[in-house]
Amino acid sequence: MKQALIAIALLTSVAACTKPAEKAADAANTEQSATKAAEPKLLADIGGKPTGPVYTKEDGDTLALSGYDPVSYFTGKEPVAGSADFTVRYQGFDYRFANAENAKTFQASPDKYAPQYGGYCAWAIGANDALAPTDPKVYKIVDGKLYLNNSASVAKVWEKDVPGFISKGNGNYPKHDAKEHYATN
Repeated sequence: MKQALIAIALLTSVAACTKPAEKAADAANTEQSATKAAEPKLLADIGGKPTGPVYTKEDGDTLALSGYDPVSYFTGKEPVAGSADFTVRYQGFDYRFANAENAKTFQASPDKYAPQYGGYCAWAIGANDALAPTDPKVYKIVDGKLYLNNSASVAKVWEKDVPGFISKGNGNYPKHDAKEHYATN
């Protein structure tokens, strides 16, 4: 009987020691699964290096256009949010698409659909040579190119001299380093 009690005590100790390790392993597996789930399903990486900075919500983030489908600006009544299931990496940034067809269209001609000035505010870069964030719903297609602005009120000012601001923006934007990012500070 004494031997049986010792055996039970040993088994209990072994079980108690392995349960935290099992729990830690389960937690690590769950964390890895969550990280994998958060990563986009990359359909293609079409390469290229940024010619200037690209606007993302956070410095170091790679999601361009706040996740909006760049092709939808040209094909629909209004832009639509893309899906992580249809992600194409271009110039190191991830563009999301509403469907596989739009992703394929983008891959064939990314420069046609990617926003001008890396998605930074067209008025700010043209008027002030400054990087400013944008609202993906405040945009205008000019001569087949997508321009975004910070807000509807800024867009009204930009629209007073679109050709002038584009001309200045085209000269100002290339002077900015691809590693620059708009900072609120």
